[in-house]
Amino acid sequence: MAKFSLFNREKKENLNKGLEKTKESVFKKLSRAVVGKSSVDDEVLDNLEEVLVTSDVGVDTTLRIIERIENRVAKDKYLNAEELNVLLKEEIAGLLEENFKGDLDDFTTHYDQKPHVIMVVGVNGVGKTTTIGKIAYQFKKAGKSVILGAADTFRAAAIDQLDVWAKRVDVPIIKQQMGSDPASVAFDTLASAKSQNADIAIIDTAGRLHNKTNLMNELSKIKRVMEKVIPGAPHEIILVLDGSTGQNAFEQAKQFTAATQVTSLAITKLDGTAKGGVVIGISDQFKIPVKFIGIGEKLEDLQLFNKTEFVDSLFSS
Repeated sequence: MAKFSLFNREKKENLNKGLEKTKESVFKKLSRAVVGKSSVDDEVLDNLEEVLVTSDVGVDTTLRIIERIENRVAKDKYLNAEELNVLLKEEIAGLLEENFKGDLDDFTTHYDQKPHVIMVVGVNGVGKTTTIGKIAYQFKKAGKSVILGAADTFRAAAIDQLDVWAKRVDVPIIKQQMGSDPASVAFDTLASAKSQNADIAIIDTAGRLHNKTNLMNELSKIKRVMEKVIPGAPHEIILVLDGSTGQNAFEQAKQFTAATQVTSLAITKLDGTAKGGVVIGISDQFKIPVKFIGIGEKLEDLQLFNKTEFVDSLFSS
């Protein structure tokens, strides 16, 4: 089985390029925050707070980072303002590491259950179906057999789009007509995955932000039906968020985490935005690991999230 390693040189370059807009924005703001200053004083910290908030890190996480930097400044007695970039990098990396130890580095992870069932949730327009296609591609490249389930039956376009991705990646898909019971599609997908001895089954779900009760009932029904076929399914629930929407992504995360037990996050479209700081804030505030980040349109541009490499790319000169 071929190992699909994350941070070879090409992937690091892609990550750097994908975060270019965020990095450029943060560096410009940081430069203004310390202009004319020889040390990190209260004014610099106030300016830094503004930099982080306007970079969509989020207020609560920003305050945590500022507190950590204040402690460092008090401990080290004197810090040159030019060292703030290094200090900020270290403290953000430390914050993320405290929340979640370790990082995935390839797609050959051994799962306890086969097939391993992944349910994907998120509103329309965040890149959910595209993310599913790219995850399927990465798993297949890693030597895994994958089957897709088109359980977003409320839109014909959603079924058609997932079908296009299934053909592109060359994996089987289970689908029914628009308006069919999503739980029925999930049932058929898992039954097929089980009979084919597939490694991975990925279930797409409707992307409607209706009221929390309806969302919870719908997702709960799909989960109950899947568990009848494969005990413990789904083994993962991935919430897809559009990083370019900034604070709106926080609100979506609140609604979906209240409606179902999200186990990991995929944050997309980071290459087209200066709001990449949202990755830091969301992973910190919701205590849910970011598993995937989307940094471009190519199949390879969905990367496993690595905290160390992300922060390194964000603050590299």
